[in-house]
Amino acid sequence: QVQLVESGGGLVQAGGSLRLSCAASGRIFSSYAMGWFRQAPGKERDFVAAVSWSGGNTYYADSVKGRFIISRDNAKNTVSLLMNSLKPEDTAVYYCAGDEFLSRVRAGGCTHWGRGTQVTVSS
Repeated sequence: QVQLVESGGGLVQAGGSLRLSCAASGRIFSSYAMGWFRQAPGKERDFVAAVSWSGGNTYYADSVKGRFIISRDNAKNTVSLLMNSLKPEDTAVYYCAGDEFLSRVRAGGCTHWGRGTQVTVSS
C-alpha cells in the first residue's frame, strides 16, 4: 500500500512560484510512475504533469508546459512540482497520485491518490 501526502500549497501572487511536495510511504514507490493533477472549483480534475519511475521521462499538460517542472527523489520517496510564473487560472486543489503504469498516470486512472493541497494565485 502506498500513502501519499501533499504539502507546499498556499497563497501566491500572479507571477510568483510555489513548490509542491508529495511524500510517499511504502517500499514500492520507486517502481511507480507519479503525477500531479488539479481540480478547480466547479471543474473536473485535470492532468498537470507526470514522471516515470526512474525520473527520466516527464510529461506536461499544455497549459503548464514551460512553467512547471516535475521531479522525484526515489531515495527520499518524494515527488515535487515546481510551479513558476503562476497565473490566477492555476488556482486549484493539487493532488499527487501514483500507479505502477505510466499510461494510467497520464490518463488520470491512478491507483493511489493524496488528499490534495490548495494553491491560490491572486491577480
